[in-house]
Amino acid sequence: MRTIDVHAHVFPPALVAAARAGDAPDGIRTERVDGAEWVVHRQGYRYPLSASFHDVEARLADMDALGIDLAVLSPAPPLFLYWSDEGVDAARAVNDAVAGMVAQAPERFAGLATLPMSDPGAAVAELRRCATLGLRGAQIGPHVEGTPLDDAALRPVLAAAQELRLPLTIHPYYVGSTPGLDDYYLTNLQGNPWQTALCASRLIFSGTLDALPELDLVLVHGGGHLPYQIGRLDHGRRVRPETQGCREQPSAYLRRFHYDTLTHSSAATGWLIDLVGADRVMYGTDMPFDMGGGPLEVAHPDIAHRNAERLYALKEEPDE
Repeated sequence: MRTIDVHAHVFPPALVAAARAGDAPDGIRTERVDGAEWVVHRQGYRYPLSASFHDVEARLADMDALGIDLAVLSPAPPLFLYWSDEGVDAARAVNDAVAGMVAQAPERFAGLATLPMSDPGAAVAELRRCATLGLRGAQIGPHVEGTPLDDAALRPVLAAAQELRLPLTIHPYYVGSTPGLDDYYLTNLQGNPWQTALCASRLIFSGTLDALPELDLVLVHGGGHLPYQIGRLDHGRRVRPETQGCREQPSAYLRRFHYDTLTHSSAATGWLIDLVGADRVMYGTDMPFDMGGGPLEVAHPDIAHRNAERLYALKEEPDE
């Protein structure tokens, strides 16, 4: 069965070259640690620069090893650069580089853009430009340096995505310290799924999803904490006056989102599928980060490839 990976990150070759030369945006650089190359952000976040991040042949070999036929490539989230004055120019450079990687293996790759969300007007313009590059959507953070996605200032970006029929993948991000979560890697282990749940909850309660009924949104990491706590949100709407900004109970909006399979638990992924329906779940690995998941047996063709083909307007292939 064909398998499409919708949660697959890259650190494009042009940015790797700039980081090695000391010319990358926001001071991103690389350094050698025990013979291995690492990406280092000036705020402190660092991660190994595996060849699969930027080398097309290495990436295709890793995909082949996992049985992945096509990957929807998105920039590594630390490249959002919402905090940087270089955000607009950096987004253009990243997106051109992602499009360049896709062009090297168009039968195996599709691409998602990053947007300079700290400048909503520029983000709309970049989304429109990326549509002409053939990118299939965009990946954005669940907030923009503390400004939530439901904020009125960011509505034009969401509206443009709806107009262009380009899905937005919501992906948590951080590059520095997070008070209370720095120990035990909790910034990622608990902070990332919490960011996703908070963002989705705000989009529901604020009425944003009511105002943009055709907007397609993808929640990574199996939707974070949202699916497991949806009953609590429903109860809150029944008893709290602050939660009356949406037309329906929160659980009615679960199918407004798409989800990946990356829960690191086959039982949890199975429960998610039962909750939201197989037509709202897509295969995702988060490769090549160390928090990515390995091979997952996907028996349902909708999850393996059909949902991704439909959402990203990819070439459809029949099941064997």
